[in-house]
Formats: sequence, structure tokens, C-alpha cells
Amino acid sequence: MSTREIEQGNGPLPPQIPYIITNEVCERFSFYGMRNILVPFLVSTLLLFIPSEHRTSEAKHVFHTFVIGVYFFPLLGGWLADRFFGKYNTVFWFSLIYCAGHACLALFEHHLEGFYFGLFLIAFGSGGIKPLVVSFVGDQFDQSNKNKAKLVFDAFYWSINFGSFFASLLMPIFLRDYGASIAFGIPGALMFIATLVFWMGRRKYVHVPPQAPNADSFTRVARTALLARAPGQSRPGLAVAGFGAVLAVLSLAMSFKWGFVIAACSAIVLLLAFGGIGTAMQLERARGTHPDEAVDGTRAVLRIFIVFALITPFWSLFDQKASTWIVQANDMVRPTYELLGWSFKFEPAQMQALNPLFVMLLIPLNNILIFPMLRKIGVEPTPLRRIGAGIMLSSMSWIVIGTIQMVMDGGTPVSMTWQVLPYVLLTAGEVLVSATGIEFAYSQAPASMKGAIMALWYLGTTIGNLWVLILNASVKNEAVSAYISTTGLSVMAFQMYFCAAFAAVAGTIFAMYATRYKMMDFYRKD
Repeated sequence: MSTREIEQGNGPLPPQIPYIITNEVCERFSFYGMRNILVPFLVSTLLLFIPSEHRTSEAKHVFHTFVIGVYFFPLLGGWLADRFFGKYNTVFWFSLIYCAGHACLALFEHHLEGFYFGLFLIAFGSGGIKPLVVSFVGDQFDQSNKNKAKLVFDAFYWSINFGSFFASLLMPIFLRDYGASIAFGIPGALMFIATLVFWMGRRKYVHVPPQAPNADSFTRVARTALLARAPGQSRPGLAVAGFGAVLAVLSLAMSFKWGFVIAACSAIVLLLAFGGIGTAMQLERARGTHPDEAVDGTRAVLRIFIVFALITPFWSLFDQKASTWIVQANDMVRPTYELLGWSFKFEPAQMQALNPLFVMLLIPLNNILIFPMLRKIGVEPTPLRRIGAGIMLSSMSWIVIGTIQMVMDGGTPVSMTWQVLPYVLLTAGEVLVSATGIEFAYSQAPASMKGAIMALWYLGTTIGNLWVLILNASVKNEAVSAYISTTGLSVMAFQMYFCAAFAAVAGTIFAMYATRYKMMDFYRKD
């Protein structure tokens, strides 16, 4: 390896990376293995006490509430890692909680409270480690080999989908043929292996120590900015943040009507949105009290918030492939396939295997063919351009899935094979949004906030699933139901087209904002 290559950031790949990648493959198998059979299991077994006409709706509610938890607890994991324990210790101990949750699912297949407690433990454990493993990968790089980080982030994302593919393909079969204990037990065993492999590499990792106590953290700079007084000026930013706090309290007060999950998540959104706006309005007042780099870092984080917020509609579409799309597939014709004299049919939940399969194909296709072709014609596929295009592709996938639903509503039998096209479009969007977003989130985060900023990246998925819960609750309103009936669409088809429009609007606004965003470089310098 030449000195010039190292100076240009093309140094050797860190040898500890295989431990992290192997851990991720096993962990993702465990997570997607249980997640992708969750809705079918709830509908067919655990929720049989609920009237059949409400069972599917309740299963979707449980599923998206679980996903909200998975992507909410990264806030806790990121905070603990950044402030107290460091990334490695936090990941290891949360992984043990994660294993305990899998054990509960296998043991309490017919016990509602025990099963739900297992889901809580998995959401807590999986969510707690989610932002840290990704940022832990980034910690293994410095300026000498930072250009290799993109390849590893792509490989990291590829490995996620490698585990997800086999989990999506096999677990529905195990659920059907061997029952819930085996189907949920196998993912638990893989999570134990993931934890063991991660532990084995403990002496090889680069351990970036926690940053606490940090007198110039994002929250302290924001507090200073909001409370600081300027001669002859009022504090409009504080008033905006206070207004958001009042709205958050009112949101929590509506728990009796909206349900706790919707009310609490809405309160968090209001606090973040209005608090961020208020901080931005008065941020310059923090200079002097805090160093310029801390104030500039806070401004960078606020700009990242806007990017993350505009991506949330994508997550509302993407995560419904494991709920709404499975529900649709249950009403479709299951084609029979012949291979070497063996006849088999796909279970509806197995259609999700198409997503990780296409990811594994599209990532190398993008890097080897599509991105180089774009560069040759003078179009640089920057991270923000990729993310914007991905949001629009997700919108297109829901136009297709909604059209399929309209044909089914008209009484025409439709083969599950038709879902391949929307899966291709949605996966193409996912590769551009999610794989790119992981790299973007890490590179744009100041050193003292990498764990927290990754947690906020995942919080976007929580908000995306919040939109799903709100939409599902809205269509039960009599006025909304009456309006849908005037459109000539079924409730499901209307929801699908609404989701497509929601993402298209967000993608348009994102493209406009991306033209004004200035990229930063916060990779470790030593």
C-alpha cells in the first residue's frame, strides 16, 4: 500500500470488519426471521379471540406498534453509548436482552402477555443496538482508509439482506410445518450466535470512548441558544419551542382517544420539530458560551433533522410490505412452481424474500454499472440525489400495488406473481434511500454525536410507522369513510394511492431542499 493511497484515504481495510459483518448477518436473520412471520402468526394463532373481521386490522396495529418500538429505542441506546458505556459494551448487553426476547416468543406462543413481553424485549434490545453497530463500523475507519468505508457500508447493507433473504424464505415454511416454537426459536439461536461472534472480536476493535461529560453537546448548545437573551430582543425561538411543548402535552392528553402509541409518538414529533425550529432561530446566541465548532456542529445536526424528516414517508411505505402487502397476498392466487420434479407454492409471507434478493442484486448493479454510466454522462449520483430518487421510486411501487388492488376489488383473480413488479420498485428505492442514508448519517454527524445522530436516523422509521397508525385510524372515521366511498375505491386501494401521493410530495420537497444542502466530512482524523 503506497503512501499516496493512504494520504488519499484508500488505505487497507480494517481486519476486524468480518466480525461485525458476521454478527450483522446472524442478527438480521434473527430479526427478519421473527418479524416476517409475525403478522401471519398473529392472524392465524394468537389473535383468534378477536372477531375475524377485525383480526387483520389488529395484527397490523400490533406489527407497526412493534416496529415503532424497534426504531424508538435507538434513542436510548445511542444516548447510553455516547454518554456512559461506549458502543461495544452497549451493543453486547442489549444483545443479551434481545436473546431473552426471542426466548419469550418461543416459549409463550399461546400466551398473549408473555408473547407481547417478548416483543417488547426484542424491540428494546434490537432498537438499543441498531444505531450503534452501524456507527461502530464507521469507527473502524480513519482518514487513511475512509474511502473504503462506502464499500464496507454497502457490504454491511448487503449482509443485512443476505440474512433477511434466507429468513424470509425459510421461516414461513417452519411456521407452517413445525409450529411457532420452532419458527421463533431458530431466530433466537441465530441471535445468540450473533452475540457470541461480536464478543469474540472484542480485542480487535477500535473502541472510541464515550464523549461524556460534554459541556458543548447538541442539547446543551440548543438549551443555551433557546434561553439566551439578546439586548433589546425578545426570544422568539423559545416561544416556538414552548408552543411545541404545549402541543405535545395536548397530544398526550388525547391518549384516551388516539391510543397511547399515537399520542406519545406525536408528542415526540412536536417536541423535535418545534424545538428544532426554535433552536435554529436563536442559535447564534450560543456563540461565546460555546466554541464555534460546537455551534456549527449543532447547525449541521439541525440541517440533518430536515433531511431525516423528509425521508419518513418512505419508511411508512416500506414497512407496510410486511403487513399491508402480506394481507393483499393472502387474497391472491398462489402459483405452483415446478423445479426438478418438485412442486411447491409460495406462502404470502415468503414474497418478502424478494426484497433482500433484489437488494443483493441491485447494490452491485448500481456500483458496477448504473452509477458509472451516470458519471460518464455528467450526472454525479450524490447521496442526496440517490435518496430523492429512492423516495420517488417507492411512490411508484405503491401506484402499482394500488392498481393491483383495484383489479382484485373488481373481482378478477390475480396471481401473487404480480407483486414482483412493486417489490422491484420498492427495493430499488430502498437501496437508494437506506444504504445511502446509513453512510450519509454517519458522515454528517459531529464526532460527539455519532451514536445519537444514528439513533435519530432510525427514529425516522418510528415516525414513518406512526403515519401508518394514523392513516389506519383515520379510515375508521365516519367522515373519512364516507369520502372514500365517493371515490369508487375500496378502503385498501384508497390507502395505497394515498401512500403513493404522500411519498411523491415528500420526494418533491426533498429534491428542492437537497439543492441547498452543503455536505460535511466528519470522519475520524486519527
